[in-house]
Amino acid sequence: MPVIVFASSKGGAGKTTACRLLAGEFARQGKDKNIQVTLIDADPNQHAAKWALMDGCPENIHLVQNSNEERILDDIDEAQNKSSFVLVDLEGTASMTVAHAISRADLVVIMTQPSEDDEDELVKTVKLVRRQERALQRPIPHAVMITRTNAAFLTKLHKAILGDMEANNVDVFKVSLIERAAFKAIRTYGGIVHDLDPKETAGVYKAARNVEEFAEEVKQMIKATLKKDKKEIEAHVTA
Repeated sequence: MPVIVFASSKGGAGKTTACRLLAGEFARQGKDKNIQVTLIDADPNQHAAKWALMDGCPENIHLVQNSNEERILDDIDEAQNKSSFVLVDLEGTASMTVAHAISRADLVVIMTQPSEDDEDELVKTVKLVRRQERALQRPIPHAVMITRTNAAFLTKLHKAILGDMEANNVDVFKVSLIERAAFKAIRTYGGIVHDLDPKETAGVYKAARNVEEFAEEVKQMIKATLKKDKKEIEAHVTA
């Protein structure tokens, strides 16, 4: 089953927010289809785990807490055996835990905010993924997700990141996660965006649409990877 890893070499880039949102959306979409989602929290801060333990978290999300360098590979293997999607929230640093998780990923979502400091760290994370590709002698699908963006316009830094990533052949999500009150609300109160009361939280419908678009793009990336892998296997068998 697909393993989606959220990575950044620094904290505060929005990886836990994105992981929560995607886990909740996959669980919402799969609620009536017996689709199970495993959320592995390998960040010492355990913010993703705290959300998953709050009231309102979908019942088809299975939490694995306190995963670390010694356990991460086993945790991922076990999760793949029982869930349709495995999401891994990693610590905001380069470590063996991060490297191990990336080695098992079907998609690495590299988080960044549109800032100069974040772009510097973004480059470090991309280089880490590409070192793992060399070590494993296989491509590891990865794409940059820009978070906390302005809904009205692209800033100069946002445009600069897009240009730099294109120049270095790094995929970037078409959708970005806008700065939304609803995303902060689920961190505080638990649950998923679609369950928030629009009368109590501003912009719920727009936030829900943002999450749906994010989930759809992730699924399309995963499908493209699986299709490519299938073609490569068929070519090898018939060679």
